[in-house]
Amino acid sequence: MNREIFFAHIRREPFSGTIKQSQVDGLNALLTACDNLDVRWTAYILATVFHETGARMQPVREGLKTSDKAARAFVKRQGYEYAEPDPLTGEVYYGRGHVQLTWAKNYLKLGEAMGVGGNLFYKPDLALEPGMSVRILLLGMTNGLYTGKSLGDYFSATKSDPVGARRIVNGTDRAGLIAGYYNAFLNAIQAANAEGVPNEHTLPEEHERVTPAPRYPEDPKPLSQSRTIAGQATAATGTAGTAVVTEMQGDTVGDTLNQAQGAASMLSDVLEWAKWIFIALVIAGIAWTIYARWDDARKGKR
Repeated sequence: MNREIFFAHIRREPFSGTIKQSQVDGLNALLTACDNLDVRWTAYILATVFHETGARMQPVREGLKTSDKAARAFVKRQGYEYAEPDPLTGEVYYGRGHVQLTWAKNYLKLGEAMGVGGNLFYKPDLALEPGMSVRILLLGMTNGLYTGKSLGDYFSATKSDPVGARRIVNGTDRAGLIAGYYNAFLNAIQAANAEGVPNEHTLPEEHERVTPAPRYPEDPKPLSQSRTIAGQATAATGTAGTAVVTEMQGDTVGDTLNQAQGAASMLSDVLEWAKWIFIALVIAGIAWTIYARWDDARKGKR
């Protein structure tokens, strides 16, 4: 593959202009790992990572948080069942990696599948190491270890279904959107390979193509849990914010996503604080009313 041609294509779409060095590094690592795969498999893997990492193309923590403490607080705030520390290890098995792995049993399962077993279970942050994360990603998507569905179920000699392939990771969540990214990556790979073959799987031009919202699980799946109502509101805010900032000229996708996620996270925190302030004010008002009545009664006895 001529990677110079590949990057020239994806810089236009789906990256909308420019690519940071960290994104280039992440893409190169993924391309190397996918070197012997069907180009459609590679394209769908890249599309999935583009969506799941908010275009960062590097392993991330759930909620796109930058520290273990922040990620723990995030999943606890969302009310996820896996938000509590494991009684054996003290770890919280929130999402980590290119396609975020959640739940203790899944860290153990993927670890055993890679031959590292307890290492991943006792040290879940290993899933944030690029090499380990790529191994988890490829094993999960090619062997169906995420949901029971694999790349071979949707891309074969007789089938190409980039929309249905979303079931490999997360039901039908954003399936059409990710299929659009798939087409962009597949076209870039074909151009870089100088195949000169028209992409007969290209979706219609009117197909949904917008900058992705930060990935938060929205539908139940084996490696995740459904979001709470508050969480859905936060995700919706992130999506709306992203749609607005994509109109700004000269921004990269990564910067746009950072702005949108920051706004959504800030709004979530403000709402949380507002709730407690409101409760405090109500309690203070009740206390003041009781005191005032008591004081009036006391004065009336004089």
